[in-house]
Amino acid sequence: MKPLTISTILAFLILTAFSIDTAAQETQAHEDHQHASEIIEDWPETAKKTAKEVIDTYGEPDEMTSSLLVWNETEDWNKTMIQREEIDHEFPMPHKDVLYQEIDYDVPTEYFDVLAVYDGSVIVERTKGTIAARCDKEAANYLAINLAHEIIEDEKSVEEAREFYAQTMKKMMEGETSEYVQGFIFDVSQGDTGDADSAIMDE
Repeated sequence: MKPLTISTILAFLILTAFSIDTAAQETQAHEDHQHASEIIEDWPETAKKTAKEVIDTYGEPDEMTSSLLVWNETEDWNKTMIQREEIDHEFPMPHKDVLYQEIDYDVPTEYFDVLAVYDGSVIVERTKGTIAARCDKEAANYLAINLAHEIIEDEKSVEEAREFYAQTMKKMMEGETSEYVQGFIFDVSQGDTGDADSAIMDE
């Protein structure tokens, strides 16, 4: 048998180190997944079901606590959060709100109250410059914000938006689909939507 050359030994060591590092990364990813699964194991039914769906869609959350999972910048959304707490919501039918998703959006202040009448789970933050929806399905969040946009653009009244929302959700439950539940029907802003207001006191 020929003696091993130094280059052969080095190549073997590099390959071994790479294999160990890859295995360690795969093990860590598996442990992280198990950790997320363990967190939601004793969550209420809707929160657990929704968490599993979002994990299947976007992978492991970027941040986790015993009562909250957080994903940052998931495709269309700035932030996606699932909370253990289930909030009762009767519109358009009884369900539990657990899934919060937000985008950048400069909502004119004159529409704040209007949107609150439209859907109490559409959440506007003027200072931050965001609009969010909270429901139990991502499709419903797309629908809620798409209709909020049409209200702001004066394309639908509050009553029309609420009726459209209910009919679209009914059709979705019957197996029909709509562009309103598959993504945004408008161009989403990328930053520069916040309103820091103005100071009225000296420092």
